[in-house]
Amino acid sequence: MDYLTNSAEETQKIGEKFAQEISRGKTAVIICLKGKLGAGKTTFLQGLARGLKIKEKILSPTFVIMNRIGLRGGVCKNFYHFDCYRLEDSKEIIDLGFEEIISDKNNLVCIEWPEKIAKVLPTEVIEINFEVLEGDKRKIHPHLFKKDGGKKTKKKWKRKKEKIMFL
Repeated sequence: MDYLTNSAEETQKIGEKFAQEISRGKTAVIICLKGKLGAGKTTFLQGLARGLKIKEKILSPTFVIMNRIGLRGGVCKNFYHFDCYRLEDSKEIIDLGFEEIISDKNNLVCIEWPEKIAKVLPTEVIEINFEVLEGDKRKIHPHLFKKDGGKKTKKKWKRKKEKIMFL
């Protein structure tokens, strides 16, 4: 199911509602956010953070690559926000402890520009595509993805039949 938003505030509300779904017992969640610059990925994560009761301001960690925020009281203990836009090679993210982070089921991991690290992503992720329509209008398309046969290239990802619905 696709969601259409007309403003940054509406995009944040979609993120906030999504947080309510994943905070009900789903752990070890990897969320990959795809879209052009300015498509609403970070805006969505701001809403997601609000839904998780995170007080810190969520900004894209473009220059530091990763931010971690400890969570209190929810199912997840840590919120990780990766921005892979400036990465040249998947090895760069491995050097940040990425494999350990995604293997800990107490972590919620959100990744902007996941295509840059497709080789090291787990076999199943939630992918959310953001499309700029006109002005502040956005189309948000969440779905589950699974790597095809364990191949490690972004071209080998297939959409699973399950749809993510959170409204």
